[in-house]
Amino acid sequence: MPMYVLGFGSNLLVSDEGVRGAVIKLGGAELANTEFEGEWVTAYGGADISKLVLACVRKGLSGLEGVAGIPGSVGGAVRMNAGGVFGDIGAVVESVTVMDNEGTVYEREKPELQFDYLWTNITAKFIVAARMKLSAGEPDAILKQIKEIWIYKKNTQPLNTKNAGCVFKNPRGLSAGALIDRAGLKGTQVGGAQVSEKHANFIVAHDGCKSADVLKLINTVRQAVKEQFDVELELELEIW
Repeated sequence: MPMYVLGFGSNLLVSDEGVRGAVIKLGGAELANTEFEGEWVTAYGGADISKLVLACVRKGLSGLEGVAGIPGSVGGAVRMNAGGVFGDIGAVVESVTVMDNEGTVYEREKPELQFDYLWTNITAKFIVAARMKLSAGEPDAILKQIKEIWIYKKNTQPLNTKNAGCVFKNPRGLSAGALIDRAGLKGTQVGGAQVSEKHANFIVAHDGCKSADVLKLINTVRQAVKEQFDVELELELEIW
């Protein structure tokens, strides 16, 4: 049977027809725990990354500021190496507990564990937990930095709309949002899906929006950027 593992669905587009197979979510309380031991934190796959960031602030632990303002589960964040211009989660992950399709649980550690831009070499279906090494800092200073990141994101991204985050990865040395903007596609709409006027790498879902609308708009954007700049945009969004 096909098997899909669902985090919080923050960067996920599901077909209007749904999916055939088992969708598994690490939703139990045990799999949403976080454990602190000095500068080490173990966060389970179903934990909320936003709550983890705030818990680290309270404990005076620095290192996760780069994922501030990114919604999702710890498992999802590790799977895609969530982050941005302010840093990514992979920089602090030292080991990951994973489980394969047969139910075998095992550890993967650095340097075997690799992280790159929106990528990790983890292939196991389930990320059970991640062990991270943070550094001591002043809670007020860490909170100040997080607030600055929040303000930046609030000013540059359509945070108060229904969207699934950045749609495309940035091509090497380029900005996907800038390419889409230069192609004159801001505000372009297909059905209930619209390229954000605030940040062109976001697609906003208006009332009545279908997955099919988003997919058509994605293809429209890709085709226009390819024709105008000869750049193939690669999806950051996951599609089921």
